[in-house]
Amino acid sequence: MSTSESLIAHLIELRTRLLHSVIALLLIFVCLFPWASDLYALLAQPMLSKLPEGGQMIATDVTTPFIVPLKVTMMAAFLIALPYLLYQVWRFVAPGLYAHEKRLVVPLIAASVILFFCGMAFAYFVVFPVVFGFITASAPAGVAVMTDIDKYLSFVLSMFMAFGITFQVPVAVVLLVRMGMVSIEKLREIRPYVVVGAFVIGAIFTPPDVVSQFMLAVPLWLLYEAGIVVANWLKPGEKPSPQSDP
Repeated sequence: MSTSESLIAHLIELRTRLLHSVIALLLIFVCLFPWASDLYALLAQPMLSKLPEGGQMIATDVTTPFIVPLKVTMMAAFLIALPYLLYQVWRFVAPGLYAHEKRLVVPLIAASVILFFCGMAFAYFVVFPVVFGFITASAPAGVAVMTDIDKYLSFVLSMFMAFGITFQVPVAVVLLVRMGMVSIEKLREIRPYVVVGAFVIGAIFTPPDVVSQFMLAVPLWLLYEAGIVVANWLKPGEKPSPQSDP
């Protein structure tokens, strides 16, 4: 097969995978759309449960009551479709990988997705009640806490991303060790710097209270330690042998 024919074949395959991904995402979105308001209510529950009696959230823009639940529904559709989307990515890149690379990539992708969902769940069930309780309790006398729903969504998404990425630390540690970029001994040696960095990250991505900072920094440190343990169990990957065709 010539270079041009190979390129065209890859582009056709890419188009097919993208089309399958978009169709799956749209189908799930359409199925979830009738419950858009319920999905937002579920997302807002940690905040609503901490508001004073009679407290409520507000919408300051004309289109916000429609757009924000729409965004939440799209986010939910993406999360539900994520395993299938990653499967499409895998179908596209797998033919170009060596056998030992396939054995490494599949567990890492699966672990990464599971850990990302765990990070989001940790933020929703553990962090949000503490953070929102602190925020509402800190409001000065005479100030009614009524958060705009669009700003609330932005805050929640940023926290989901922060904790989702934080929970990727074990995967990153294992990958770095397997690629030979860093040794187990070096990871243990820089542990004090990682602990300090974890608290700096916690201070940046959480509200300005010590409890919230600890709730991000401590899991980050523990996940780093877990990554060291897992990487120590695994042997470094072998170098790929020369092959004309993977």
